[in-house]
Amino acid sequence: MKILTVLAMPLLVINLLTACSKAPATPEWEWPEEEVVLNSAKPKYLWIDAAANFPDFANSKENITRDLIIAKNSGFTHMIVDVRPTTGDILFNSNAVEKVSWLGAWLPGGYTKVERTATWDYLQVFIDEGHKLGLKVYAAINTFTGGNTTSLGSQGMLFRDNSKSSWATELNTTTGIKSIMQTEDNAKFFNPVRDEVQEYICTILEDLARYPSLDGIVLDRGRFDGFESDFSAYTRQKFESYIGEKVTNFPSDIIPPGTKVGQLPNPLPKHFKKWLEFRVKVIHDFVVKAKGRVKAINPNIDFGIYVGGWYSSYYDVGVNWASPKYNTSSKYSWATADYKNFGYADHLDFLLIGAYAAANKVYGATEWTMQGFCLKAKEVTMGDVPISGGPDGNFFYPSQVPAGVVVGQAISTSVDACINAGDGYFFFDMIHLKQNNQWQFVKAGIDAANAQK
Repeated sequence: MKILTVLAMPLLVINLLTACSKAPATPEWEWPEEEVVLNSAKPKYLWIDAAANFPDFANSKENITRDLIIAKNSGFTHMIVDVRPTTGDILFNSNAVEKVSWLGAWLPGGYTKVERTATWDYLQVFIDEGHKLGLKVYAAINTFTGGNTTSLGSQGMLFRDNSKSSWATELNTTTGIKSIMQTEDNAKFFNPVRDEVQEYICTILEDLARYPSLDGIVLDRGRFDGFESDFSAYTRQKFESYIGEKVTNFPSDIIPPGTKVGQLPNPLPKHFKKWLEFRVKVIHDFVVKAKGRVKAINPNIDFGIYVGGWYSSYYDVGVNWASPKYNTSSKYSWATADYKNFGYADHLDFLLIGAYAAANKVYGATEWTMQGFCLKAKEVTMGDVPISGGPDGNFFYPSQVPAGVVVGQAISTSVDACINAGDGYFFFDMIHLKQNNQWQFVKAGIDAANAQK
């Protein structure tokens, strides 16, 4: 044993000297590099509004194919097909609600009723033709609307079925609390608080999820109608149950009639902040429920939502689209400490951001710039969901473009501003690109973004 020990000593010294001469190993505590997603791999979404595009698509498969080819050649990868416009009627197969028979659209001769006489499945044609081109096809619904009224007439469940009159939201107006059916509002919203309303919408979503080849579902208007909504006796009872006490002065202890977003009273009414918390909880819980119902039918379908990018004032429609990790109350005085608990970003597969700023507000670090909206969305969602933002093409009409702005350049750079600040690009709406013949500008922007390394 002693001889072996003596012989081993030189070997030990050599090993130690050799080890000391080696380059130091990479410390185990170093963070792995963050995976970089190339712009070429990011989705490019194009919204297809039902009413605006109805003159072309209501009765023509050929027109659908034609415009999908143009969209594909312009660089878009995902088509979002509006199949439940604000009337609440539908453009897909379901026994839960009536099909769309006509929609109003702007034609050269004015606002015109466009009738649908075709009997083929509107959504299925988009799916089939889109897939032939290698496009993803998502279906979008106007979630909490049940009717619409215009100069052409009124349509939707809330106009057809008097037994559902209690489903209509009730508004806190300067002339008292009244049903939206008694106001001049065009889109007639449901009350999202009502259990029957949520069940009805979930049934519609289940029927959408039964389309086996549909790639995704998008909720639009998955919110309250506005700051004035909902002040029905039903919602009052639900709120009082939530806070565990009666509201003595309703609605003044919550929101005085006529209160405007961004012009809040000081001091805030007694129950104002809990009311905001209650509303975002309602929408959060609905989103969780709706996603569960959709995924139970089709676990592979993508489930997402469209929201406006102005998070700082989105409390007016009762939506917290941030991550529950984002502490809203540390940034905004109108939020309770528990407001953050009802952020729903972590329940989504994707989130579309309306980065709806003017044509001269493409770049920037704050809200009301396209880039700023997307940066803010990344900040508040905290990595819980991929976000894709982009412009409203309304801002690119000649009458809307500020002096000195080159509209083609604004459209092209909107891609750069939004796709690099987020996880994709989103354009609303196909009709604007068609009417203004602006496809080449968005194509140039997408091509340039895809070429970036």
